[in-house]
Amino acid sequence: MHTLEQLKSGQLKGIKRLKLSEGLTEFPLEILELADSLEILDLSGNQLSELPHELTQLTNLRIIFASNNLFTHLPDVLGSLPKLEMVGFKTNQIKTVSEVSLPPQLRWLILTDNAIEILPNSLGERPRLQKLALAGNQLRTLPESMENLSNLGLVRLSANQLTEFPEFLTKLPKLAWLAFAGNPFCKHPSSLDSVPAVSSQCYSLNQVLGQGASGVISHANWSNSDFDFPQEVAVKVFKGEVTSDGYPHDELEACLQAGHHSNLVKSIAQVDEQDYLALVMELIPSSYYNLGLPPTLETCTRDTFNEGFELPIAQIDNIVTQMIDVFNHLHDNKVCHGDLYAHNTLVNEQGQMIFGDFGAATIYGYLTKEQQQGIRGIEARALKYFIEDLLTVCSTDDIDSELYKKLENYHA
Repeated sequence: MHTLEQLKSGQLKGIKRLKLSEGLTEFPLEILELADSLEILDLSGNQLSELPHELTQLTNLRIIFASNNLFTHLPDVLGSLPKLEMVGFKTNQIKTVSEVSLPPQLRWLILTDNAIEILPNSLGERPRLQKLALAGNQLRTLPESMENLSNLGLVRLSANQLTEFPEFLTKLPKLAWLAFAGNPFCKHPSSLDSVPAVSSQCYSLNQVLGQGASGVISHANWSNSDFDFPQEVAVKVFKGEVTSDGYPHDELEACLQAGHHSNLVKSIAQVDEQDYLALVMELIPSSYYNLGLPPTLETCTRDTFNEGFELPIAQIDNIVTQMIDVFNHLHDNKVCHGDLYAHNTLVNEQGQMIFGDFGAATIYGYLTKEQQQGIRGIEARALKYFIEDLLTVCSTDDIDSELYKKLENYHA
């Protein structure tokens, strides 16, 4: 984090990344003095509603974040920045996105949690676009031009006002991670009674085990003897607001619709009280660790791994075999996970796998057979990418093995 004082005194000359969050109501023109070097500008957490035309002087700018501000429209000036490829304006008050506001090199667009009703046709004229986050808006339709987005890999459309499933999505050649729950065309499942509803008084929360966009997972002690549950459990308390993936209640429903599988985090109870939604799960042994790391600004849609991390091909094959079984189980139950990644996968030293995080999951059994096949095909691509990513950490000695070749040529 930098300060306005540092900027105005000239201390930040030559920096590539600037982050200012001081309740700004106007864009500090001193930022333009960094034009020769500035590549990443983060103005999140201010009170900005406009960006000046002079922003075009930032000819090296690749990434701009302006989440949690007061913008009511996506600034047109962004479309004039020649190198800008990532735009993040989450949680503003944006209603309009004009035809000229999207930069020509756009690769990653985040407009989550705004009030957008219509997207411009120019969106489909951005061939480099790979990631598109639009959850929590007021979209009723999508522009037909989006069928030209041949590099689009991840789309978040949950919690909008779409009246029918955008079928062209199933034809996009690289789409692998899709979320669309919480729209008017979506039908709710009948699986909510698959685990008992309990009171939040049945357990006491302890230390936090992890947290993500949709909630916080904590270790907890179970105290209600009416239920034959383990004494130690994990409890995910959902955040109340829309997340980057959609509504928390849709995540809960998808978890329950998925049912039980030995390689899925096991749900054992639910809590649905006023202003409090939670899922009680079996505790995962501490011997499990995250298989991968999330995508970076550079990799955009593909996972990363710790430097030096390697796995023997036999263990990769074992993990993949389990993931294929999970994939088939989820789609037999008409659940699209939407986030099939190594970073959502836990493994132990023996290569046993547990898969979780249903924040982007969507139930889709109400769609036509052709649409259902399309959804399965989209997630099959994510499975293929999952395997490809794991092969990048294969032990060097195993690259010429038959198992490697088998996995390299896998098709769901």
